[in-house]
Amino acid sequence: MDHGLALKALANPVRREILALLKDPLGNFAANEHFPDEQGVCGDNIVLRMRLAQSTISTHLAILQRAGLVTSQKRSQWTYFQRNEKAVQEFLRSLRQEL
Repeated sequence: MDHGLALKALANPVRREILALLKDPLGNFAANEHFPDEQGVCGDNIVLRMRLAQSTISTHLAILQRAGLVTSQKRSQWTYFQRNEKAVQEFLRSLRQEL
């Protein structure tokens, strides 16, 4: 993981909120046909929850993915996102050691 990319990704409050929401998907997203499961949260659910344009959320999710903080899985026409908990914990551990 590139810690510089992670720091840049987390500098934005929207991306921090997305990452926080993905920590507890069942508690943070309403039930619908694309309900969160073990494979993640449908991107449309994130758009609805954040109340921002789909293109804006897609950009934020792409940045989180490049930083390694979020993973995605394409299923049919939908993309599902998950927090990469291992990478998040590694980043936090490294940050604590460095500072």
